[in-house]
Amino acid sequence: MSTPASKDGDYIQAFMAHPAPDFDRAILIVVDMQYATGHRSGALGRRLTAEGSNVAGYRFDRIEGLVVPNISKLLERFRGKGGAVVYLTVGADRADCADAPPHMKGMFQALDNYEGSREHEIIDELKPRPDESVINKTTIGAFASTGIDHLLRSLGRDQLYMTGVSTNMCVDTTAREAADRGYGVTLIEDACATTHEDLHNATVTNFQRLFGRVISTTEALNELGNEQDSAGQPS
Repeated sequence: MSTPASKDGDYIQAFMAHPAPDFDRAILIVVDMQYATGHRSGALGRRLTAEGSNVAGYRFDRIEGLVVPNISKLLERFRGKGGAVVYLTVGADRADCADAPPHMKGMFQALDNYEGSREHEIIDELKPRPDESVINKTTIGAFASTGIDHLLRSLGRDQLYMTGVSTNMCVDTTAREAADRGYGVTLIEDACATTHEDLHNATVTNFQRLFGRVISTTEALNELGNEQDSAGQPS
């Protein structure tokens, strides 16, 4: 049996396959853009600042200067074309965090991140519309603790455009879970952030080796088409 030729010395690229972009099958996934970990004034931002951590600047500068503006552009395009959007949040469903898995419980408690708290809310700059689904997960990956798989299949959306925080945690894990379930996954690199640049870059590099595509916001907007392409015709 012959083996496909490798590209650029990386054998895995020979086996990668990506579906042709189709807006009617696409959905924008906004991951964990909450006050707890996605805003400088939130619990994580305050904690890192109080500790004198040198990673707070990178994380929140990137979120404010790059991630929020780019997610806003993507939301405008999807909404303008009548497309599909789903928000994910992370946190406990209970105030005592008893429903959280052991490896997440301490963090949820320390950040006051539970359903109904201010920290759990999606930041004002990226608030969902009333007709957009918001799914809370208690795990790092959405497929492990939510009904997102059923929702996506019911909507007929199998091309996922991933954005949010953190690149190497909830974004990457959810994206990998989706790929393993047969979804076409695109990670929008400049619409994601984490705490260390090296973690972000390593995650992006590894993800595009088999799991899915990595593109920029500009590239995503170009392939999704102009707003007038399907204005007034919800998909």
